[in-house]
Amino acid sequence: MSFQVYIMASRRNGTLYTGHTDNLVARAWQHRTGAIRGFASRYGCTRLVWFETHDTRASAFERERRIKEWKRAWKLELIEAANPQWRDLYDELVGWTPVPLHPDLARPAAHPGESRGPGPRRAERAHSGSRLAPG
Repeated sequence: MSFQVYIMASRRNGTLYTGHTDNLVARAWQHRTGAIRGFASRYGCTRLVWFETHDTRASAFERERRIKEWKRAWKLELIEAANPQWRDLYDELVGWTPVPLHPDLARPAAHPGESRGPGPRRAERAHSGSRLAPG
């Protein structure tokens, strides 16, 4: 069994949360979904930006404690040395690669009976709609 020390971030150079676990995929998912209430969920630390693997829980726990004592600048250096773009490593961890959206799918779909065109011209809109006859 292996253990991981990890850092979650709210955004690039944002709030950081350091932890350790024996199941990084599950733990990162809990952070991403807010399943566990606490510091990370309160401050939006949903992006896995750094992790390392240890052979024992004791080693991972000790490394977590030391990193938590570090100055913020040292933590930023640690992250940027391994992940300069601050990518969310969760997708890579689970082997999922996002596929770019096709340009036609990037726009919201039209309601049934409507087109995706520019819609009626201003003059047409002004005269559409029902009017009641004077009573």
